[in-house]
Parts: sequence; C-alpha cells; structure tokens
Amino acid sequence: MGVEGEKRYALLLACKDSEYVKEVYGGYFNVFVATFGEVGERWDLFRIVEGQFPDMNELQNYDGFVVSGSPYDAYGNDYWILKLCFLLQTLDAMRKKVLGICFGHQVLCRALGGKVGKAYSGWDIGLRKVRIVKDFSPCGFLEGFDDIPPALTIIECHQDEVLEVPVGGEVIAYSDKTSVEMFTIGDHILGIQGHPEYTIDILNNLIDRLLTNGSIEKGFAEDAKSKLEIAEPDRKCWEKICKMFLKGRWN
Repeated sequence: MGVEGEKRYALLLACKDSEYVKEVYGGYFNVFVATFGEVGERWDLFRIVEGQFPDMNELQNYDGFVVSGSPYDAYGNDYWILKLCFLLQTLDAMRKKVLGICFGHQVLCRALGGKVGKAYSGWDIGLRKVRIVKDFSPCGFLEGFDDIPPALTIIECHQDEVLEVPVGGEVIAYSDKTSVEMFTIGDHILGIQGHPEYTIDILNNLIDRLLTNGSIEKGFAEDAKSKLEIAEPDRKCWEKICKMFLKGRWN
C-alpha cells in the first residue's frame, strides 16, 4: 500500500545486472534511482527481460515509467519484447509518462509505429556531442527550462538506432553519428539514445565485456577508452532534463 500523495514510478529493466554493477552499485535499479529518483518517491522494479511486468490493472497508479537499455535488439520478436511493445502502446493511449533509454528509446519508437534497425555507421561507444534542435516545437516539460545548452555530451553504447520516428513524433536532438538522438511525442513520450544514467566506470566495464565476448575489436575498445580519459558527460544537465520530463521539476 503506497503513501497517499506519494509519487510512484516503475523501472522496466530490459537487461540483467552485470557482476560489476552488482558489486559496485548493488544493481542497475540503484543506478537509475540514484539518477532520476528523489526522497519521498516510490520506485518499483520490473525485470521485463525475465518476464516480470507490472499488473495492467495497476498502471493507472504510476506517475511515470522508465525503460532501460538492453543487449537485445528492439526490433526482435522475443516474447517479452512483443509484450513490452503492447505495454508501451497501452501507456501511450493512457498518456502516461514514458522515458526510454537506448534500447528503451528504440523500442518506444517501434511500439508506436516508427522504424528501428542496425546503425548504418556501426557501433557508437563513448562520449558523443548531442545537438539540440533549435526550432523544435516547445515541449511542455521543457517550458521554463532556459539553461539547456545548444549541445550536450552523453555516454553512448549502441549499434542499433531509430531510423524513422512514429507519426506525431518530433526529433529534438541529433549528432554527427546518429540522426535521432532524442524524440518526443506530445509531452508524455521521451526517447534518449544515450545513457544519462551511466558513469564512466560503468561504460569502461561494459567496453571490457564487449571486447571479451567478441562484439568489438581490441583497437576499437582501446580508442573508446582513451577518449573517456579526456572528457566527461554532462550528467547533471541530462538529469535535469529527465526529471523535468518525468516530474515537471528537477529539485
């Protein structure tokens, strides 16, 4: 039973905890809550990659949902991915706030009628400068947020991307690598290709794992890691953007 007036959010976790993240952070759930959560809120965890989904009769009790990244393809037809697409369509019809991160960004696009696939330019791993579209239609959640810089650095780790946003969707950020870094639908759907929640150490460990399992080459991994030593992501600004979207405020 929740506390009356308590804000309630759900993390739809589409990946399994790595040993590193479990040891250092206690799991990805803690990473997300530390980034997006605030005192006095309730956050529930659903390991959707393992088939754990929220009760459809409970959806109206949530103020917002966050869909995480995943090693799976957003265009795949695994049962849990198809079930997630149906859930996202339901949440869209209810106009519930949904924030999609990386895989979550892509699967939101797919579920709502857009197109996703392999990135034409291959893997993007490391820090990426994302440029905010100057003349996009004002989003409700960004009204009054005047201090967003024209470009922000974010951690990226993906080889798939949004190729075409759904009808009614609007691209609000892009990079020299990826044409759809962020998109919105109304004021209740936000997709972000990068990882606002990631820290440099989490990405370094992920690069090691991708190298070990043969997903990337040694030279590529070394180059990505070397670039992480000379720059930092704009985590505080991304945190503000995500909190403004989910809650209408950031402090």
